[in-house]
Amino acid sequence: MEIKSKAPDFTLPDENANPVSLDQFRGKTVVLFFYPRANTPGCTIEASGFRDAYSKLQKAGLVVLGISPDTPKAQLKFKEKYGLPYTLLADEKKEVAKKFGVLKEKNMYGKKVMGIARTTFLIGPDGKLAHIFENVKPDGHAEEVLAEVKKRG
Repeated sequence: MEIKSKAPDFTLPDENANPVSLDQFRGKTVVLFFYPRANTPGCTIEASGFRDAYSKLQKAGLVVLGISPDTPKAQLKFKEKYGLPYTLLADEKKEVAKKFGVLKEKNMYGKKVMGIARTTFLIGPDGKLAHIFENVKPDGHAEEVLAEVKKRG
């Protein structure tokens, strides 16, 4: 994925199993953050950061979408447990993760596994990638995204 290239379109079920398409948000700036798994420590910190900054993100005109390979049911539990005010998408087959190039080989306890690399994409109103945050550190990430958006005016 490269800056200024068109973000791949997709349709995935949200936490209530309703289909959500990236195309629905054309004309708005979208923060699409990929996380490895709901209810794990790092993902909870990252998701809670977006929750805590949500009013600022909304004021900046941003749509926030979280996406992981969890089931809609797991996403709903995660959303309810932490009071997450934005949509969570279930990419169970990791097809969207593959399209965005975030399915990578990781080292888990000495074993090589394919997993989601924590990555956030800022998608402009034109549907093109405006910024890519790679190797995201969960703590303070939402503020980092806000700072990038403010920098762009």
